[in-house]
Amino acid sequence: MRTTDVPRYTPDWLELREGADAAARAPELLDALRPHLSGPPLVIHDLGCGTGSMGRWLAPRLGGPQLWILHDRDPDLLDRAAVRMPRTTTDGSRVTIATARGDLARLTGSALDGASLVTASALLDVVTEREVDRIAAACAEARCPALLALTVVGRVELSPADPLDAEIAEAFDAHQRRGGLLGPDAVAVASRAFARHGATVRTHTSPWVLGAEQSALTAEWLRGRVAAAVEQRPRCAGRAEAYLRRRLATCAAGALRAVVHHRDLLALPAPRTTGAAA
Repeated sequence: MRTTDVPRYTPDWLELREGADAAARAPELLDALRPHLSGPPLVIHDLGCGTGSMGRWLAPRLGGPQLWILHDRDPDLLDRAAVRMPRTTTDGSRVTIATARGDLARLTGSALDGASLVTASALLDVVTEREVDRIAAACAEARCPALLALTVVGRVELSPADPLDAEIAEAFDAHQRRGGLLGPDAVAVASRAFARHGATVRTHTSPWVLGAEQSALTAEWLRGRVAAAVEQRPRCAGRAEAYLRRRLATCAAGALRAVVHHRDLLALPAPRTTGAAA
């Protein structure tokens, strides 16, 4: 992943969204994943790990001894993730942690040698098609599955509606695609990439459902969404500022409901083929 044009996420934002992420991820894909996991121990590479929320969600659900290799370009996030990862699973098995700071654009199959699983959360929409293909190729070379969660799909439902919702959404989605980033096209592009490399791909919905209880997250999400829209379409700044005031007031009153749609993706490697009998 490049270090220049992909946003760096603050620990505060990542921690604020962790509860909504955990509630949204699709456990339905885990049943399909389990038969394809090699181990023990499970060797799990978490790409763009942030503060480690994916590990905190997934490690207890897999059980058994595990080695988590946390990848991120931000050393502060790596340190936070390593400290906050669970050390045992719900069955009492040990979880071991290692960290790898680096550029995901250089990911190779050899780096994943021995991997049981590659996973990531909220990653696909902030990489390019070339980078997704590299991840898919590396997983195919290592013959390991990939579980990639919480990718935006460009669909948001806000209630009550506002006349400016569509304009803000269009500008935001354009911002998500800036510089060749995949944004809301990521699930479709990644599905094709993994399929090209022989994987079987399944996806499942994983929406944030935000109401009065999540008002702090909703307010911060709104601020970021409108700021990105204005950065993409500066001419809408005045309207966007008024829109944000309206939306924040409704949110503060506990009257705003937001459904932010995502999809989780599971890519299962092609079965090994056996040579003809001699």
